[in-house]
Amino acid sequence: MKKRNTLASVAAVACLLAGTALAADKSWYPVDVESWNPPFDMASPRSTISYTPTEKPAEALNICVSVPHMKDAYWVAVDYGVTEEAKRQGVKMTVLEAGGYTNLARQISQVEDCVASGAQAVILGAISGDGLNNLIKEISSQGIPVIDFMNGVSSKDIAAKSLVSFGEMGAGAGSYIAGKHPTGSGKVKVAWFPGPAGAGWVEAGNTGFVAAISGSDIELVDTRYGDTGKEVQLKLVEDALQANPDLTYIVGTAPTAEAAIQVLKQRGLSDKIKVVSYYTTPSIYDAIVKKEVLAAPTDLAVIQARIAVDQAIRILEKKDYVKHAGPKLKVIDQENAASFDPLASVAPTDFKPIFSVE
Repeated sequence: MKKRNTLASVAAVACLLAGTALAADKSWYPVDVESWNPPFDMASPRSTISYTPTEKPAEALNICVSVPHMKDAYWVAVDYGVTEEAKRQGVKMTVLEAGGYTNLARQISQVEDCVASGAQAVILGAISGDGLNNLIKEISSQGIPVIDFMNGVSSKDIAAKSLVSFGEMGAGAGSYIAGKHPTGSGKVKVAWFPGPAGAGWVEAGNTGFVAAISGSDIELVDTRYGDTGKEVQLKLVEDALQANPDLTYIVGTAPTAEAAIQVLKQRGLSDKIKVVSYYTTPSIYDAIVKKEVLAAPTDLAVIQARIAVDQAIRILEKKDYVKHAGPKLKVIDQENAASFDPLASVAPTDFKPIFSVE
């Protein structure tokens, strides 16, 4: 009976994720988001507001979007969010991907070229928290607004942020497992894979995770940084298992979790070592339903992406806008997965990356 119910749940997920973009367009707003004031500081007080996008712009607008890569489903979901919102609003858009977190210089040159080609606003998913600050200052000085989304930058020259605290994402994953192992319940060991070193979201996620497990019986025995490409994470997981054969948890990025599922199955360790991702992708959501992943927080990546486009439109049309907004975080686990709307966080299964909207 359990197997039949699981298969039915997976089928339902597949049907939902295959839903049309039109259905997603009609249902994404209004949405509850958190607004930080003063903006651009995750430590600022926040309030919950109901967010609704502006009306279709009166004139044609040209927006450039830059992301680190399209190598995993997280950034494909971001691409889905920005391009579907651009289509809905009749906005011209160019989406650029730098090929990976080691390609900071490429991201900088891509954005410079896009601005030179006539972009009126830049939506930036930054490879580095600090490494694009000079570029942001230069672009902003030209009267071109920069919207910081998904990853986060330290620059104060941005016009808006559409992102959540990845520190809280890391803390969400850490708190989830820490709650299962309070002090005195018996030590268990975890290997932690926060992502590529130096990226703003990774450093924040690491800080949040480490703080959340402090004071519990979770023992952090291994931390391994690396690009979120599947092959890189696969090697990191294999190395961690070799060095720590007595792990209880593997926690990390979505590609980490996908790699861990594969390796643990191959080694017959799926019942011994549990897997947690600290953000959600289609494969992670599916793996939670199938009980291959224990849990994952979600930052509602598609909603974040849509809000960034709306912020850009509002700024260019000189309308009021929320300077710093981000959807409320949720933790999806095996108990609540069936009631969660995945299209707020992931792209439909039949979606292919789009790099230009005319």
